[in-house]
Amino acid sequence: MKIFRKKTIALFLMVFLTVSVTSQNKRSNVAESDSKVEKRNKKKKKIKLPKIDLSHWKVTIPEGKGKGGAVSVEPPQILDYAKNETLKPYMYNDSTSGALVFYAYPSNATTANTKYSRSELREQMVPGDDNVNWTFAQGGTLKAKIAMDKVSRDKKGKYHKVIVLQIHGRLTNEQRDLIEQKDNNAPPILKIYWQNGKIRVKTKELVNPSVSSKGILYKEAWKDDKGRNFEEEVGFRKFNLEVKVTDGKMVVSLNKNEFFVYDSPSIKRWGVFENYFKAGNYFQSRDKGAYARVKFYELSVEH
Repeated sequence: MKIFRKKTIALFLMVFLTVSVTSQNKRSNVAESDSKVEKRNKKKKKIKLPKIDLSHWKVTIPEGKGKGGAVSVEPPQILDYAKNETLKPYMYNDSTSGALVFYAYPSNATTANTKYSRSELREQMVPGDDNVNWTFAQGGTLKAKIAMDKVSRDKKGKYHKVIVLQIHGRLTNEQRDLIEQKDNNAPPILKIYWQNGKIRVKTKELVNPSVSSKGILYKEAWKDDKGRNFEEEVGFRKFNLEVKVTDGKMVVSLNKNEFFVYDSPSIKRWGVFENYFKAGNYFQSRDKGAYARVKFYELSVEH
């Protein structure tokens, strides 16, 4: 009998220990599972925002009353772009990737002197005022982290072109009146394109390098250069652009690895104009059904 009782007690202890260990393992697994779910939920709730201060930018979108009537929103209203129902379709946050998205398509709502539509920022050194700009002598540096999100193709299968950065020229009121022009618009000295996955840079050069100080103010005095492509193909990946302007010189770099330096006699004479930076999605197509979405993760300007 004693031997039987000892075996019974031993068996009971083994069963008890097995059940206890199994129970502890289950509790441990449940706790681990709950922890993983909690971590996933935290990740889902985490919102990323673009590193962009819009207090010195206004935006133009492809909506409005026909040619020359595109809608623009200036500071301080632009700071509430996420709540602006007019802007939402064209300028909005991608809170998953932390980007500011600019969407554009062929629209009848364009700006003056162009057939193309845009969702594009325009620098304002004084918020709400287009009349205060900078010269090459004053200088400026723009830095941006960008990615092409989506873009349509043309009939030949090539992606449509998009201008993502610009430096635009501007006449002073005195220059405008001197050449009897209706507005203050001057040519863009710099255009940076996303073109079939490559970054292409175009600038202006004088038709006649010895043109007079008055003649240089006319748009006809300037022509496009041949343009240059950076070797690296960025495709749909993020890329960094930097534009640095000093007196008589302009340097454009891609990913801090490739550099284009512009310091020709034409660039040196460009100092006569005022300038402002532009950034976003200036869509270069009128094809039906065409569109592009450009993401800006970072954008900053210094003078």
